[in-house]
Amino acid sequence: MRHDGGDRFDVVSAGTHPTRLGPEAVTAMQEVGVDISAHWSKAVDAFVGREFDYVITVCDSARESCPVFPAKTQLIHWSIEDPAAVEGGDLARLAAFRQARDDLRGRMQH
Repeated sequence: MRHDGGDRFDVVSAGTHPTRLGPEAVTAMQEVGVDISAHWSKAVDAFVGREFDYVITVCDSARESCPVFPAKTQLIHWSIEDPAAVEGGDLARLAAFRQARDDLRGRMQH
């Protein structure tokens, strides 16, 4: 969203169970000209109390455990398979990250 939306959006990203930034995510995003190599995984709790126009959850477990945001925040849920949960070799995992990237990008552009 930062890349495609430019300065139209103030974007933050966080997870309910942050771990590490996977190399497959970095590779998949580099393929479309987006460098996320300096990003890190942040906890959604770091943003509690901050006002947002929109909060988009992208996995079903996050939707259920996401903190409560002020009533004026529009909550949106996009059920997207977690690519980090895919088992298999490097190519299978990279394919899952590509699929998630393309799905997210398509939804954002829509």
